[in-house]
Amino acid sequence: MGTHVSTPGSWPELDALVSEMLETRRAIARAQARESQLLSAAVDLAIAHRPDHRSSSDIAMREISAELGAAMRVSDRTVQTRMGDAVALETRFPAVLSAWQEGRMDAGHVNAILDAGADIQDDDARRRFEAMAVEIACETTPALLRGHAKAIAAELDPSSTAERMRHAHGERRVRVFDLDDGMARVLADLPATLAYAIADRLTQMARAAQTDEARDVGSASGGALGAGVGSDAVGSPGVGGGSDAGGSPGVSSGSDADGESGESRDTDTVHEHVVTRPRVDADDRTIDQLRADILADLLLAGAPAAHGDGDAFAAITAHVQVTVPVLSLAGVDESPALLAGYGPIDLATARRLCADAAGWDRVLTHPLTGGVLAVDRYRPGADLGRFLTARDEHCRFPGCRRPARRCDIDHTIDAAFGGETSEGNLAHFCRRHHTLKHATDWTVRQLGGGVLEWTSPTGRPYRDRPPAMVRFVPSSAPDPRAEHHEHAPF
Repeated sequence: MGTHVSTPGSWPELDALVSEMLETRRAIARAQARESQLLSAAVDLAIAHRPDHRSSSDIAMREISAELGAAMRVSDRTVQTRMGDAVALETRFPAVLSAWQEGRMDAGHVNAILDAGADIQDDDARRRFEAMAVEIACETTPALLRGHAKAIAAELDPSSTAERMRHAHGERRVRVFDLDDGMARVLADLPATLAYAIADRLTQMARAAQTDEARDVGSASGGALGAGVGSDAVGSPGVGGGSDAGGSPGVSSGSDADGESGESRDTDTVHEHVVTRPRVDADDRTIDQLRADILADLLLAGAPAAHGDGDAFAAITAHVQVTVPVLSLAGVDESPALLAGYGPIDLATARRLCADAAGWDRVLTHPLTGGVLAVDRYRPGADLGRFLTARDEHCRFPGCRRPARRCDIDHTIDAAFGGETSEGNLAHFCRRHHTLKHATDWTVRQLGGGVLEWTSPTGRPYRDRPPAMVRFVPSSAPDPRAEHHEHAPF
């Protein structure tokens, strides 16, 4: 494919629209931050109204939240919860509030930071977490920030994270919620490794079902059909001369499906038997629909009975990428294990997965940046592909979360133009963003260390750093003699 060259400022209408959109988003963020300040002030008002008695203060909180809820047309319980979050933000995360007031992040980013850092009790650790989270929030989406923030919080305060995980594991359950039009939603709260593995296996099965269906359609429509007979007619007797198995006289080769011929014949003695079957159409279900149908089959029948060969589907295993610090694997410390695309998971699960894995990679990371330096494996394989998967984890377009194993590996500089097949010229892109790179005026270049810089048609740069670098927590006093840290994803 040819590479489009973007000329900054070549699309002034889009440039003006993006500029106005950014200013509008900043105004919305400032308004959201002001609302949070008002909710915090409401708590101060409740305390000032009933300062001497805790229960009376609680009653005042209810009074005020009920008033605000009625005025805002929001549940008073929701308002009271948001009042508590507003106080936590103002007293424990002032830098987050300041960035919000300046329009550098929005409510989604703030909520992700509060959810991840709420349990960090040590003031110094919380300040470090806040500074890193604010930096990440200013360059990525709330969804990606949430995973990075959880990983950073787990690194800075592993004991609190472990306690939260133990508590959360006890909350696993399955619920059913009624929907409209004869539908219902089944929600399963499961350990993240199981949930991601279930989703991965369902996706593989859905794609296998699509492949099987396409193969069936091809075999049904690709055989030799008689001349003059539509593709719905299969095995029509006597087409092209001869007799059928039942001895019916042959129909001339010029006959159509209604038995009319260009030659005269005795219609009283010719018995035409055209055998048809319903047209075989490709399954038009989406991947989401197939996943849902296969999940129902697996739970109710024990196998994807309606979607192809059960033995073939049974051979499909789920794949997840988990990174475990070597010292944690050995039980020396409690640095968290990380599930790619999600964040920290408990070490007991990680150790069990490591013990059961057919093989695992050793990843060497930079002690000051967290960037992946090299990957090797104790069993032979495609080293470069494993390196890129460990480094990228997902599509490297800013904000995209499609897993690396569902992406293409792209040459940043096309091989046709001399681009090397090396880690400094390769990155994972999902098909959507791979096409964007080659078919539009978006461009990308590598800045070293796996950092990518995308440039839009309006000339705006957007940087994307490898996840390991984003969530890396530098030690307060790094050893300058250290050359790498070791982690083991499998």
